[in-house]
Amino acid sequence: MFHRILIAVDGTAASHNAVETTAELASLTGATVRVLHIDTSDVVYDAVVPLEDDLTAHGTLYGAMSALRQAGVQADGELLDGLVSDVAPAVEEAARRFRADLIVVSPHHRGRLASWFTPSVSDAIVRSSETPVLLAPASN
Repeated sequence: MFHRILIAVDGTAASHNAVETTAELASLTGATVRVLHIDTSDVVYDAVVPLEDDLTAHGTLYGAMSALRQAGVQADGELLDGLVSDVAPAVEEAARRFRADLIVVSPHHRGRLASWFTPSVSDAIVRSSETPVLLAPASN
C-alpha cells in the first residue's frame, strides 16, 4: 500500500485536516511521512516579496510534524523557499527525492475568476504528478 507519504502543508484549516487524514492513513499502513512546507515569495514588479516570515514558516512545518508524531506516526520535515509560481513543481520534486508513493495536499476552493488569476496548486500537482495524489479538503 503506502509506505512513504509526502504531505504539503500551508497552515490553513484545510491543511490541518490534511494532517489528520495523513495521520490516520499512515497509522493504518505504517507509512513514514515527510511534511513539506514552502516559504513562499512572489514577484511584484521587479522585487521579490516574502509572503510569510521565517518564524511562521517554521511554526507551520513543526506544528504539522508534531501533530503527526503525537498520533504515533514517524515523521520528518522539509522547509523550502520558493516563488508561488514554483510551488507545484517543488512539491513534485520533493516527492521524487523522498521516493513518496503518495502526495497529500489540501485544495482551496475558489471561484472561477479567482482560479483563472491564481491557478490552484493542488490542481497543478494532480495534473502533472507521476505519484498518486490525495486531496484532503477542509472538513465542514
